[in-house]
Amino acid sequence: MALRPTLDFLKTEAAGGAALVAADALALLAANSPFASDYFNLIGQPFTITVGQFTETLSARDWVGQGLMSIFFFVVGLEIKQELLKGEFSSPRKLVLPLAGAAGGMILPALIYLALNLGHAAGAPHAWPIPTATDIAFALAALALVGRGLPESLRLFLLTLAIADDLGAIGLIAIFFTSHIHAWALVGAAATLIGLIGLSEWKDAPFLFRAAGFVVLAAFTLKSGMSTSLAGVAAAFTVPIGPRRPGQEGVLKHFMQSLHPYVAFAVLPLFAFTAAGFSFSGLSLGDVLAPMPLGIAAGLFIGKQAGVLIAVFILVRTGLARRPTGASWLELYGVALLCGVGFTLSLFMGALAFDGQGALARSQMTIGVAVGSIVSALVGMAVLAGAARRREAREKALPA
Repeated sequence: MALRPTLDFLKTEAAGGAALVAADALALLAANSPFASDYFNLIGQPFTITVGQFTETLSARDWVGQGLMSIFFFVVGLEIKQELLKGEFSSPRKLVLPLAGAAGGMILPALIYLALNLGHAAGAPHAWPIPTATDIAFALAALALVGRGLPESLRLFLLTLAIADDLGAIGLIAIFFTSHIHAWALVGAAATLIGLIGLSEWKDAPFLFRAAGFVVLAAFTLKSGMSTSLAGVAAAFTVPIGPRRPGQEGVLKHFMQSLHPYVAFAVLPLFAFTAAGFSFSGLSLGDVLAPMPLGIAAGLFIGKQAGVLIAVFILVRTGLARRPTGASWLELYGVALLCGVGFTLSLFMGALAFDGQGALARSQMTIGVAVGSIVSALVGMAVLAGAARRREAREKALPA
């Protein structure tokens, strides 16, 4: 009888968040243990993949970041398409509030980061996109842990805002973290994408064809010099939303449900394990309090909550939008705090921003992301837990 609740738990955001936390903790323990050299050798070990004319050598950490993480972005792209066609994004009236919150939650963290890094000899102003991201899995996991009794509209608001935020982050990756472009590979990627679009017109197309097309698209994108995150999102938008045959589940929904467990319990934890580990050895207080890690942490914790809440407050007070149904301002503040959990995407953009700049820069970046995300999660959960208790007390005080 205990098996069914266990299986149900494994499908929740809380379980996915727990897997991420465990992987992050394991990475930190490994990086600061007697086996630290083995850990860093493992994630830095170069691997060469050769298939026909395709040859690429990357470290294990980069293969996870550029290879497996493309599957994560594929699922994010599926979620965005689902919301655009049939979800919250399909209604402009419902879309305006989370979209404004996402915009505010990206602009203010960037400004705070730049304020701390521009004109400073030790600053890294080019890395300003890092604190603009929101981690969907972590934020929803935190809400699921303390959100019992809170209105469902809060979860939908957070989900929609985080998806819009992810879309913005993907745009920033394309614009600011793409250096050398190889035209021949870009042409190959475009041709493969056109092929995937054509494949969407073939209703009975085997899933293997689409999977092969995705791998080829990711390979061309990697060779082009662009992030494979773009290949994941682009491929997702070619997946048809309708079923292959009448009465069957939609293709897009099938991919989302099929890939979610692998992304939540394999891809993201593996990325966390390879990206979040850093050694405290050799780090001074000056390194930790440098403009770059301070800017990231302040951007995530202060900038995110303030940006989201200010944007939402302005739209609600001016009558341009309504608060999520049944949600109080305290509950909205708790959700705004959870938007500061940048973890996965912030680490992903940090890896791109500081690629090849040494272990110290990566350690400082990871510290900034970890501190900003953890503080945002803990304070946000405390606020939401308090809001849930207040709501429960009010409901008990009502006459029967």
